[in-house]
Amino acid sequence: MTALISPEQLAAAMRDGAVVLIDTRDPDSFAAGHIPGAVNMHDIFTYLATSDAEGLSALRSKFADEFGAAGLDGEKTAVIYEQSMDTGFGQSCRGYFLLSWLGYPSVKVLHGGFAGWAAAGLAVSTAPVAPAPATFPVDATGSELMLDAAQMQAALDDPAAVILDVRDVDEWVGASSSPYGRDFCPRKGRLPGAVWIEWYRMMKPSPAGPVFKSREEVLAECATVGITSDTPVRLYCFKGARASNTFLALKEAGVRDVRLYFGSWNEWSRDPALPIDEGLPFGA
Repeated sequence: MTALISPEQLAAAMRDGAVVLIDTRDPDSFAAGHIPGAVNMHDIFTYLATSDAEGLSALRSKFADEFGAAGLDGEKTAVIYEQSMDTGFGQSCRGYFLLSWLGYPSVKVLHGGFAGWAAAGLAVSTAPVAPAPATFPVDATGSELMLDAAQMQAALDDPAAVILDVRDVDEWVGASSSPYGRDFCPRKGRLPGAVWIEWYRMMKPSPAGPVFKSREEVLAECATVGITSDTPVRLYCFKGARASNTFLALKEAGVRDVRLYFGSWNEWSRDPALPIDEGLPFGA
């Protein structure tokens, strides 16, 4: 079953009233126009998490509370969107990953984002939204999707696993430490032995804006770095957003064992005890 929902499918689902819409864009963009009934949760994108026990506990508590306040009760389907699939650094997919990790039973990402919705000529609203709060049902069934730093370090020594870096090219080659600035983090480089597919490569143009590539196209991209549908894949980026975009693309393509190091480079680079590769990657 696909986790992607088209604008037309969403419009039909909204008529049934069993969806909670979550807009991950910045508040100004949301205020200028959003899908009717949507709740704005930009900190799905901005929140920086660490992967130690304290950090993951805080992450779980924060978003269980926020998703509950948005009306997610375990019965309604969460539908998350951003402006378009390639302009929000994967922020809607970061919400998808968080909800999957929290074990929420029904989560969709609006394929094509708000731009696709607008291109389809569907209704846009500027009205404020006051959702009826609910008790969010945290479930441990998705806990294995989230890797902490120790598990990621162990994966470096797992010959069966592929460590996949999906950051932008300047981060991959060690010219910049983050999208927030060249020296935002104390170290530049890569996790040792990582392979690279820039996250944009999982998408392609369409008349309504960027959309995910087909299963066959995604698997062809994966094959360039030795990933098949049977390969254990361990993803990272800077803070788990772009990697969440790739996480969704790989799951949609049928890659069975995909896990994400949510702390990513923002956490890893700040611990001098954790190994990195510096300089230009081999073959770059």
